Amino acid sequence: MIVRVLLCLSVTIAGLALRRFGFGVGLPAFVVKYGGSLLWGTMVFFLVAIAAPGWARRTVPLIALAIAVGVELFRLVHTPWLDAFRLTTAGALLLGRIFSAWNIVAYAAGILLGVALDRCAMPIKLRRAD
Repeated sequence: MIVRVLLCLSVTIAGLALRRFGFGVGLPAFVVKYGGSLLWGTMVFFLVAIAAPGWARRTVPLIALAIAVGVELFRLVHTPWLDAFRLTTAGALLLGRIFSAWNIVAYAAGILLGVALDRCAMPIKLRRAD
């Protein structure tokens, strides 16, 4: 469990750093935009894995993907209070502002990255065979 928490924190810090400093160090907009989305998907994977440690290894990425797709689809909903929240830093990071199907692709790639990191980081005896 502690390994997943540390990985989640590391991924979150990396995502925030990418969004904050990516352009400043000369990274292309594509890398900053979709790299952040990829890391956000990875973070969602680890949050689900932390929240439901007893779930089967196949279930965690599916639930993480459902959450990520749900959040992306939620961007199609517009109300004054929701749009006002989206203009804040927290709102932009948590909910985003504009729907993009490409974000879903980036989230899926991030979730696959999370699966790979989880498999590499977890001792073999702690891995569940599904």
